[in-house]
Amino acid sequence: MEYDIHSYSALEVLEKHGKTFAFAGKLLDRKSLDSCARLYQFCRYADDLVDDAKDKAEAKSKLNLLSQELKAGSSSDVVIQDFIDLSVEFNLDPRVTDELLTGLSGDLEQVRIQTIDDLLTYCYRVAGTVGLHMCSIFSVQEPTARAHAIDLGIAMQLTNICRDVTEDAEGDRRYLPSALVGQLEPSQILEPREIDAQSIKRSVSELLDLADQYYRSGFAGLAFLPPRFRTTIAVAARLYQEIGCVIKKRGYDVWLGRAYVDFPNKVLKGLIAALSLLHRRALSEKHNPKLHRGLGGLPWVSIN
Repeated sequence: MEYDIHSYSALEVLEKHGKTFAFAGKLLDRKSLDSCARLYQFCRYADDLVDDAKDKAEAKSKLNLLSQELKAGSSSDVVIQDFIDLSVEFNLDPRVTDELLTGLSGDLEQVRIQTIDDLLTYCYRVAGTVGLHMCSIFSVQEPTARAHAIDLGIAMQLTNICRDVTEDAEGDRRYLPSALVGQLEPSQILEPREIDAQSIKRSVSELLDLADQYYRSGFAGLAFLPPRFRTTIAVAARLYQEIGCVIKKRGYDVWLGRAYVDFPNKVLKGLIAALSLLHRRALSEKHNPKLHRGLGGLPWVSIN
């Protein structure tokens, strides 16, 4: 790791690495923001175990130990113990945490996503799970709300994947499904032939369109949130979706560097997202089960 996460408070970790969420989180009360930051800190800690691993076998061993400590309900590591305490405080579903760790563990294998369903399952595990835990932190128990929360997490992770195509390739990972780009290797993504570059751009376009379907479902689920949380999630989701808009404006050219939303646009888009809630009736919508067709068997999915 470039830094020791234990040297920072949960809020400092969020501000350092989760700038979009930190920006939107300013709309929360301090206790709620602190709880969300503690969840983010744990996710970042587990993610760093994988992404910063010099030895994959050692990283797997650390993830296994982490999982065992969560099940035992005790750890000498302050970050893990804090998450254990958070899980008890908000009754976080341990099945969901297990799926998160399963998703992260998969990144220690050779990553060559094959199908759209494989990709959506991965997105569920590393991001949809976070949405589910947020429901618990926000005291939302309605199953339909959780289905929408899964979708918002999936949408955000699809955006991440489209933003980080070249960064992932540099780490010998390809999340763009073979169903869209064939059996391209990461090295071919970094230095593509013209025909492959066009295929990659089309793939990113299709995945961003798919992400928009999940964003729509995520936004529909805002009605289930208590009003004091609704604006925060709307702003965070809209800012993340805007990253996809930046990629689109670049003509899906993923070789131009990481796409981001600058501060003035964050303020503008955040304000628009907040104001849009004033003109939208807070009616819950029935969840579209087609969005979860490839996720059967995972906690809280809606396929009926």
